[in-house]
Amino acid sequence: MPTDLKKMRNIGIMAHIDAGKTTTTERILFYTGKIHKIGEIDDGQATMDWMQQEQERGITICSAATTTSWKGFQINIIDTPGHVDFTAEVERSLRVLDGAVAVVCAVDGVQPQTETVWKQADTFSVPRIVYMNKMDRIGADYFGSIADVEQKFNVECVPLQIPIGEGQDFEGVIDLLTMKELRFEGDEGENVVESEIDEGYIDMATQWREKLVDKVASTDDALAELYLEGEEISVAQLKAALRTATISRALVPVVMGSSRHNQGVQPLIDAVVDYLPCPTDIPAAKGIHAKKDKEEDVEIPCDASKQALGLVFKIQYDREMGSLCYVRMYSGKIAAGTQILNINKKKRERVNRILRMHADKSEPVNTIEAGDIAVFVGLKLAQTGDSIGSEGFPVLLEKPVFPQPVISVALEPESMSERDKMNETLEILSKEDPTFTYHEDAETGQLIISGMGELHLDVLVTRMQDDFGVKCRVGAPQVTYREAVTAAAEASETFEKVLAGKENRAGITVKVEPRKTGEGNTYTCLVRNNEIPLEIYEAVESGFRSSLDSGINYGYPCTDTAVTVTAIDYDELTASTFAFEACAAAVFDKVCNMASPQLLEPVMNVDISCPKEFVGDAMSQMTQRGGMIMGQDSKPTGDVVHAQAPMAKMFGFSTNLRSATQGRASFSMEFSHFQVKAGGLNNF
Repeated sequence: MPTDLKKMRNIGIMAHIDAGKTTTTERILFYTGKIHKIGEIDDGQATMDWMQQEQERGITICSAATTTSWKGFQINIIDTPGHVDFTAEVERSLRVLDGAVAVVCAVDGVQPQTETVWKQADTFSVPRIVYMNKMDRIGADYFGSIADVEQKFNVECVPLQIPIGEGQDFEGVIDLLTMKELRFEGDEGENVVESEIDEGYIDMATQWREKLVDKVASTDDALAELYLEGEEISVAQLKAALRTATISRALVPVVMGSSRHNQGVQPLIDAVVDYLPCPTDIPAAKGIHAKKDKEEDVEIPCDASKQALGLVFKIQYDREMGSLCYVRMYSGKIAAGTQILNINKKKRERVNRILRMHADKSEPVNTIEAGDIAVFVGLKLAQTGDSIGSEGFPVLLEKPVFPQPVISVALEPESMSERDKMNETLEILSKEDPTFTYHEDAETGQLIISGMGELHLDVLVTRMQDDFGVKCRVGAPQVTYREAVTAAAEASETFEKVLAGKENRAGITVKVEPRKTGEGNTYTCLVRNNEIPLEIYEAVESGFRSSLDSGINYGYPCTDTAVTVTAIDYDELTASTFAFEACAAAVFDKVCNMASPQLLEPVMNVDISCPKEFVGDAMSQMTQRGGMIMGQDSKPTGDVVHAQAPMAKMFGFSTNLRSATQGRASFSMEFSHFQVKAGGLNNF
């Protein structure tokens, strides 16, 4: 039976660490009947935090996916991590979502990681609603937190509810659309009790409803006309206009509650169904049609009757089933047991089974159609970001762009027999997580693993040891540097070598230029010659891309460098792919050394939260490490200091900060940019 796309929601729950994402998701699953007992994170029992380390650390590491239903609507939920070291998990989840719920703590307001995920959602134009959590905590400020969201993100918020009491006096909410009081009773808050508004709140509720109608009417001409004429606007009309405004990102609806105390979650699920888009409400996905002679941009409408096309947005390893590929279908449908084409790899693969996931449990389904999310079992070559579909429609969907790793540690197996096991495990983990890379150091022979932060690598090493049983020794963390050119240069190189009696010759002229910080590397070939076969072009590109990865002078990857091939000297009798690849590597070294290469070091954004009396001590700790104070925010719970510091100086910072502030300060850190390292490699 075809799925009704109008009754489907693909949503993500996103927020700062500890704002209550997983707790909220847990309640949503309970009230929608997906689970029959609420698991608490603090007890390590949360359904969505199924990984052993998530239960031990009390944080979300993997974006878990689950499917549930509410009032006839199918809701696919992805619970994303909040810690900055797992930013890539959030990034790739947002790429495939239609809408998102931003969980904001009513006490702390907008926290640093909330800003990061909000910006990521802006990048992918994801409509969202705000859920103001922890309304029962001392210091909760609903209207202050809404003002914080509006100010930080420059958005127009529409409160759909106002609180009945705040902090320890929080009893329930007043729904401004229906003008009713809602309280949540029963052992698990499962009974939503509706009542008339108390006289003490009637004036305030009327005032806020007036503001709601005014804001919604300003986005809809028909409603604006009714509003100006003083006519009654029905709840259905308000909801329809608010839905349109939310999907176009003109307005952000706000609801509230206390997930931990089972208050306010059912109206949140209603808001997801009422205001967040279905797969056909959002603009068609864009892709690149790989025709033989040229590439062409195409739109992919969400239609099950069209050619099949999906995106692998996450890989998860399962001991029994192998790689589980999480796929978002954008067009057509795929049945279990059929062959598909991996468009990126240009290889055919068989989908053995299709599963609908519920955290780490699953149920088999026969087919998956456009707009839906499911898991494919049996794809051996697929990686995160791969497009899968049919040979008749070879379209590459936009790939998620992942940040570059900034911290490395060396690994050594305890015995030679462990080495193969370790390599296999590293391959599995790097397939799962695109921000985790590994390579063998050419000089020391050590295996070097790289990631986004100390916690990220700690989690991965613990998984290797506990989940995969790899016995290894771990070195001290090291910073991952980068190399880049700082001037433009052009050079030519000819490669000639006789191998097995055959002359191999290649000639390339190339230009390199610096790009702006954070723009990454680009490769362009300006040569268009029908006599040069495709494999030669591919060999030249492969040679340059490998050289960008292996660096200029120090062996660190290049960043923010533009490579442009301006001429290729090709002779049919002496040309070979080997010669052109070798020539590309040689001319790259030559031209980069002419373009004033520099060593770059990673600089981190650091946000320190601490009580007002310790702000001076926290700043002092930062400046001692060569950090720059960028600004300061005051919150009811204390101050937040914003700073930037070189990654190399931040090791062991948490211990020093805790001792300087009597253990009352905490900090979060994420990669900002690379900058030229003072003194180069001599200043380590």
